[in-house]
Amino acid sequence: MFLDTVLHRNPGLVDAAAGLHDRGDIPPDTYVMDLDAVEENAALLAGEAERVGVGLWFVVKQLGRNPELIRSVARHIPRAAAIDVGEARTLHSAGALLGNVGHLSQVPRRALPGLLAHRPDHITVFDLANARAVADAARAAGRTQDVLIRIEGAEGTVYPGQEGGVPLEHLDAFADAAEALDSVRIAGVTAFPCVLCDPSTSLPTATPTFDLLVKAREVLAARGHRDLVLSAPSATAAASLPLLAERGATHGEPGHALTGTTPLHALDPTQPEKPAYVYVTEVAHTLDDGRPALFGGGFYARSHIRTALLPRTGARLGVQDAPARNIDYYRLLDAPADGTDVRAGDTALLAFRTQIFVTRSTVAVVSGLSSGTPRLNGLYDAQGRAL
Repeated sequence: MFLDTVLHRNPGLVDAAAGLHDRGDIPPDTYVMDLDAVEENAALLAGEAERVGVGLWFVVKQLGRNPELIRSVARHIPRAAAIDVGEARTLHSAGALLGNVGHLSQVPRRALPGLLAHRPDHITVFDLANARAVADAARAAGRTQDVLIRIEGAEGTVYPGQEGGVPLEHLDAFADAAEALDSVRIAGVTAFPCVLCDPSTSLPTATPTFDLLVKAREVLAARGHRDLVLSAPSATAAASLPLLAERGATHGEPGHALTGTTPLHALDPTQPEKPAYVYVTEVAHTLDDGRPALFGGGFYARSHIRTALLPRTGARLGVQDAPARNIDYYRLLDAPADGTDVRAGDTALLAFRTQIFVTRSTVAVVSGLSSGTPRLNGLYDAQGRAL
């Protein structure tokens, strides 16, 4: 999906990644991350957000919750949105501040006391039971906790497995009950996804869920709530920040923009964010019909992978589709049509949209590419633990 863009915009990363694998410094099934490019992208996003008047909470699940990358981003975007408690702990231990926790996955009530000790600015609640749980934990901690109300997404826009939230028509009743809780304060609203890239142009476009979010804030404002947060996550990038500002969002949540891998970047290599990772694996074996099989472990079901580069020969081979229900042991390539020599052990480089935290991949962090002096900083697992 992004291979041409990476080859065009960040060829040094491609060369460094191939060299690391060829020397045996990294195993197959490794994402090689360009630390310099990630930090440059974070600085760029922070500057554009300040220009248009939108706050940012960065997201790191797709980066494998990597502490080196977290620290580099937090130098420019201090606060993060954690999708679950494990991510919140990793962010906190790496020095990032917690802007919002629970926006995709609710905080389990038994984890709330530990989470509150990290002093999150906001906790998102999907229903009244979770609001009460936050209130109980905050009361026990002797504090008042700001909460964001997750608004139920518009019909047809919510991803399976991400359902939940307060329907707009029930918001007044929810607010009545939440306002009676003495240890939480309604601080704003959020929903997901609020922006998507148009499938034909890849340009960022507001979803119907964004419209519901704007109306929800109006409902709360009419009840006397002031300085309300409106966080509008999904596809937050330099290109979409003006849209967020125009529609009244107070916050965006950049994730893939940190690595230059939103759908917009796949079609438009001139986007300002620089591609910052490649996936490195190797040929495991070749089928009798000539199709090479790559070692898997990091292939994500929604990756939209198209081709793989085999640096030894320079061959570009198509990547065959694999059903999401299959276990990711291998990924097949098209058989070379021109008789190109493909050998077991050959390095293969790919670039596609991923969510590293749901893979079993290794993450290799490389610095110095921007100055022409690449250095392997370290290897981590997909949850950010040093190997």
